[in-house]
This record gives sequence, structure tokens and C-alpha cells, in this order.
Amino acid sequence: MAIRQPPRPRKGRGATYDPPNRFAPSASEAVDDGWWQDDVPERLATLVSDEASRSALSWNRSPDLPFDRSLNPYRGCEHGCIYCYARPSHAYWDLSPGIDFETRLIARTGLVERLREEFCKPGYACRPINLSGNTDCYQPLEAERGTTREILELLLECRHPVVLVTKGALILRDRELLAEMAAKRLVRVFISLTSLDAELKRSLEPRTASPQARLKVMRELSAAGIPVGALLSPMIPGLNDHELERLLEAACEAGASTAGWTLLRLPHEVAPLFEDWLAQHYPERAGKVMSLIRQSRGGADYDSRFGRRMRGEGVFADMLAQRFRRASRRLGLAGRSDDMLDCRNFRPPHRQGDLFG
Repeated sequence: MAIRQPPRPRKGRGATYDPPNRFAPSASEAVDDGWWQDDVPERLATLVSDEASRSALSWNRSPDLPFDRSLNPYRGCEHGCIYCYARPSHAYWDLSPGIDFETRLIARTGLVERLREEFCKPGYACRPINLSGNTDCYQPLEAERGTTREILELLLECRHPVVLVTKGALILRDRELLAEMAAKRLVRVFISLTSLDAELKRSLEPRTASPQARLKVMRELSAAGIPVGALLSPMIPGLNDHELERLLEAACEAGASTAGWTLLRLPHEVAPLFEDWLAQHYPERAGKVMSLIRQSRGGADYDSRFGRRMRGEGVFADMLAQRFRRASRRLGLAGRSDDMLDCRNFRPPHRQGDLFG
């Protein structure tokens, strides 16, 4: 049973509270009854536990996604983006999708060994891996654990293509490795851009790289010959949608050759978390933002239907799509495609020692 504290912003954290785990049989909430209570600390430490990996790849058949497999070296994400659609997955580990998601992380151990085993299976067919789908593989924990780099080294060894998505500047640590992969058409990198407003970024995505740092990452990766794209994800009606054209222009100037976008998604606990975050940080806009979201989701906070969940529907969502298409054409930015990656030269690990390696 979890005890919920009253919602309030905390420095360096996105969520304002811990909603109850939807799978827990009961929950309790702290209330002021006049008796003394422990103060809730202003700063919350990040706790990391290890989980022995039983498998590596996660598979999907979603028609909305350009990949059928992904790899997540961590569970939870210290970046703390309040809107993160992956937050509800933390409930499967008996943790809250709120503050727990960004402060109680799980590092997956033995992941590279499991990936080697899966590559060696007789029926394995090589297609690009998405790294990551439910976490950021370059969140601060990666600087300590280095799991993402170990994965990339194995992928290069096996000539296996990968698509990286991150909001972190730590990716520059692996620039030389990524450049070697790019020379063999084995990697594409997407930098997630949400705003050029540093103040908005600090509360929306508290522990991610700054907007200028992300543009610097794009410039340096592009200069190293690594294909770079921008993901405007998510576009939040009434909050950052007015920046759409400026974000694309900044990405193009920084060396991006492709771009994509998604509409804000609020599955399960993300909806109340985001709504409380709005009330705490942007109370004057909260009503308008939630109204526009619901107009784009058939009157609800979220619509999980394929073909709708990533883009929404209605007048506002259609207008966003038109603006994105027009700006992308003007700037010469192509849509996301993994077809440029080379899957033909994949070599399972057990073949690496042969004479033709």
C-alpha cells in the first residue's frame, strides 16, 4: 500500500505526485489532520536497482510504428518528462508512474548476452532495432552503466542496423562509434525537440539536455557523417504547438535531414499527472490546453486507436499536420524512413571468428 503525498512541484522532477499503482489492491493518501507529519523532502534522490534480463528485444505489430522491435536498457527514466507515454509501464514493477518513474530506476543486467543469444537463433531476421522505446538510452544513468555503448558495440560487430532516439547530450560520447556505424549504413539518430524555450523545458523535461545543447548534438553528429533527424514529440496544443515551424527551421540549420512529429499522448496515469502539472506550472493555460487536447481526442483525454493515437483527429490536429507538411517541404526535410539502413550484411555473433569476418 502506497501513501500518496499532496501534489507539488519538486526541483529537478517532472511529476508533482505519485498516483496509486493501478494494479495495487489499495492505496492511502496523506491528509492534514492536525497531527505532526514528516516533511516531504524538496529534493528526491534517484535509486537504482538491478534486474537480470531474461530477454532483450521487445516486439510490436503496431501499424503506427516504423519498427517491429525495440530495446530498452533501463526501466524508468530520470529525464522526468511529465508527458512520457511510458510512465504507465512502471506500474508493472509495483511502482508508481509518477515520481517513482523518474526516481526509482531499474538497470537491466546481462542484456548484451541475451541479445547475442537472440541474434544466434536460427529464425532471426535482421531488421532495424529501435533504441529505445520505453526509456531514454542516454539518460544520466548511462554515464555510469554504459549499457547503451555495449549494445552499440555488439550491433557494429554483427553489422546490425539501429535507430536511436534521445533527448540527451551524452550521445556525443559515442560519436566515433556511431560514425563508424554510419559509414556502413547501420545507424540513424533522432533528436527529440519539444521547445526552444528553456524555461518551458525546465519544467516540462527537467533533466534533459537544453534546447541549445540538443541542437549542438545535431550539428556535431551531422558533421561526423551520422544521419540525424528531428522528432517534434510531443506537440502539445496551446503550449508548444506555436513553435512547430521554428523547431523545424532550427533542426534544419543544425543538420537534420528528416523530421517527424506526434501529438501529445495521455494514456492511463499520464492524463492526471499532466493535468496536475499544468495546474501547478501553467494554471492560466490549463483549461485551454486540456480543451484542445480533448477536441483532438474525440472528447476524451486519450484515444488509443491505431491511426489516431499518434496524430489525433479533428480541426486542430489536421491543422498541425498541414503545418508540419508545409514547413517540411519548404525546408527539404524528408519523413522518417528506416529503408536507408543496410540489413543485408548482418552476421550472427557465432560467425564472427570465421575466415571471412
